[in-house]
Amino acid sequence: MKNLAAFDIGGTTLKMGLVSSEGTIIQHEKMTIPDFDGELILAGISDYTKKHDVAGIAISAPGYINPKTGFITMGGAIRAFDNFPLREYLEEKTGLPVTVENDANCVALCEKWVGGAQDLDNFLCMTVGTGIGGGIFIDGKLYSGSKFRAGEFGYLFSDRPGSFEPGSYTMNQTTTMLVLRRQYAAHTGKALQEVTGEEIFAAYDNNHDPIAEKLIHDFYTGLCSGLYNLIYCFDPSHIFIGGGITDRPTFLDELKHHMAFFGLRDTELELVSHKNQAGLLGAAYHHLLLTKI
Repeated sequence: MKNLAAFDIGGTTLKMGLVSSEGTIIQHEKMTIPDFDGELILAGISDYTKKHDVAGIAISAPGYINPKTGFITMGGAIRAFDNFPLREYLEEKTGLPVTVENDANCVALCEKWVGGAQDLDNFLCMTVGTGIGGGIFIDGKLYSGSKFRAGEFGYLFSDRPGSFEPGSYTMNQTTTMLVLRRQYAAHTGKALQEVTGEEIFAAYDNNHDPIAEKLIHDFYTGLCSGLYNLIYCFDPSHIFIGGGITDRPTFLDELKHHMAFFGLRDTELELVSHKNQAGLLGAAYHHLLLTKI
């Protein structure tokens, strides 16, 4: 059986790979996407597909996506994909069957297919990065919602809304790595592009930077507040956490330490199994489920 060409579209990077029907990544590479360039993404997908003999194209993408039609209502970081029929466009371009699914949903699908959720029916995934996304499995099935917006955990309130725009009080605006960098830059007088998450956590680890200590404490409190709400809404057996922050060796222990204050110990917190490759694998699994290859 031929492999699938799988793609994971990010705000700055397009990941590409060949994935077998058993869930093995045969080959993978990536290309930089400057300025959230939708045309460059489409060209990259087309060029990569031409170089390989594949059975179909599987895509993980940001935004609100109809997983059956591949129509993107809102493209997330790639606003050029707003109201864009990505599946139809690529099928006409390549002559191959194409499937498209939300990126955080693909992380959850990967976990169900070849990760730690293979034997689980009720679990969540939360991805923490520039924004916060999520995937929801209920009774063994991925839940997308009526308008394909289920799992947008970043829009959970992290604080009681005040007199500003309500969206200013959501996790996306208070509890992401980008927000952490902005806050640290503002307090230290540095330019945002000069500040990295690694730098902030290094300052925190050295125990001599009160700014980093305060901001990271608030960061973990924000994550735990969101997890607290999700646990009571969905009663999952497990929540899997993904995103670049999980590369920090002590992240999970620190998250559990802060979560202990909230008193919820029945839900297991774990890291996603395949990290940066989860999008490719989840996209491929979605393709196999939808096309029944």
